[in-house]
Amino acid sequence: LMASEEMSGIDSAKRKAAYAAVDEFVKSGMKIGVGSGSTVVFAVERLKEKTDKGELKDLVCVPTSFQSSILLKEAGLTRSDPNDTPVLDVAIDGADEVDLKLNCIKGGGACQLQEKIVASCAKTFVVIADYRKESKSLGEKWKKGVPIEVAPQAFRLIMLRIEAMGGKPVLRMAKNKAGPVVSDNGNFIIDADFGIIKDPASLEVKLALLPGVVEVGLFIGMAKKAFFGQQDGSVTTREL
Repeated sequence: LMASEEMSGIDSAKRKAAYAAVDEFVKSGMKIGVGSGSTVVFAVERLKEKTDKGELKDLVCVPTSFQSSILLKEAGLTRSDPNDTPVLDVAIDGADEVDLKLNCIKGGGACQLQEKIVASCAKTFVVIADYRKESKSLGEKWKKGVPIEVAPQAFRLIMLRIEAMGGKPVLRMAKNKAGPVVSDNGNFIIDADFGIIKDPASLEVKLALLPGVVEVGLFIGMAKKAFFGQQDGSVTTREL
């Protein structure tokens, strides 16, 4: 397979998962959380398509990042924020990895703080992803570690504490900017590799309690259903 063909296969898997989730969960008049990342692009595409056709009306969309806010604006969809719209019918978002219990690693795009706030506002949280993100245990396929949003003045302290916990922390560096990645909220991101995570719930608590940690990219017991676009063009689901 050419690399571009393979990528278009992954994009096709992402699109199918996103469309299936929007078709199943989004109805007219709903308040919906819109996640961030490459798979969510296709969810917004579907929301726009169905709104333009008149199949969906009166949606209010709460974005989780500058990226998704801009996508919604470009699609002509009505935007709100978690303070004006703190109760949402559904939130749809991607994930970096999803385990058998629908626990997720999120934050590969550094948006986990707003994503967790918006997912927590929603009565139902739904995950959309391609087949590469589906695993038995967290840390099995996603090898970059747990993304942790931290106050800049605490990053060294937090890295030392993570090392003492047996993790391997790395300060995430920016691609088209000198120095570290800075989140939409002005914070740094530490990616902490703990290998296969046997007990993600207790790890989340330990990390969250470290001084200066703003949010942990572990979403435990939050998702109700996950849609995975498969290589063969099908969509499989897991639900609790």
